[in-house]
Amino acid sequence: MAGHSAFKNIMHKKGRADAARAKAFAKFGREITVAAKMGSPDPDMNPRLRLAIQAARAENMPKDNIERAIKKAAGGDADTYEAIRYEGYAPGGVAVIAEALTDNRNRTGGAVRAVFTKYGGNLGATGSVAHMFAHVGEIAYPAKAGSADAVLEAAIDVGADDVLSDADGHVITCAFDGLGTVAGALEEKLGAPRSVKAIWKPNLSTQVDEENAQSIMKMLAALEDDDDVQNVYANFEISDEVLKKLTAA
Repeated sequence: MAGHSAFKNIMHKKGRADAARAKAFAKFGREITVAAKMGSPDPDMNPRLRLAIQAARAENMPKDNIERAIKKAAGGDADTYEAIRYEGYAPGGVAVIAEALTDNRNRTGGAVRAVFTKYGGNLGATGSVAHMFAHVGEIAYPAKAGSADAVLEAAIDVGADDVLSDADGHVITCAFDGLGTVAGALEEKLGAPRSVKAIWKPNLSTQVDEENAQSIMKMLAALEDDDDVQNVYANFEISDEVLKKLTAA
């Protein structure tokens, strides 16, 4: 299983779902506020804001929370956030990307570096591992959205690039620049998605053993727990056997 997916599955299984949801809402709110402050508060006129709202709605963020985040930007009392991408290596030579929105570059940079160091990783310069990933859009639907053939046909019709379907659902990828448009068109055909987001998708992956997998999981969890870190990606693969052990731990 791809490492990032395995990480999400394990964190959910360990009962972090409620806490993770609250933290996710806070991060969605920050992105919505930043997007609204940088452009128009009208999502029809602001692609970044439209995408941020789509992503928040897909995760069932309450409408009041979304409106409050937009009004915070319109009121001029929003903090000034800077988008920073951190790149480096986890144990086993695994590439890691962490995206952050911060009002204090020194604080966030120090915290991220400390996490990399604590778990045996190395923080590199921006661009040091990005070439191992493709920046793309990802739209996920539950299995009930339709058959694999029906979802594939819908995805092709709206200009998506690829679809992966299994018992858990459908994952549709598209060009990063077209994510908002593709997601909107798919919603008209298939209904509300489970998630809408821009991701860093690995072009190549690194297989890791159980020992390194445990360290990587702890490292990713620590990065995800940082309030300034919005998203974390890694390019490792875990065998089903190791995944079962980690899930049972």
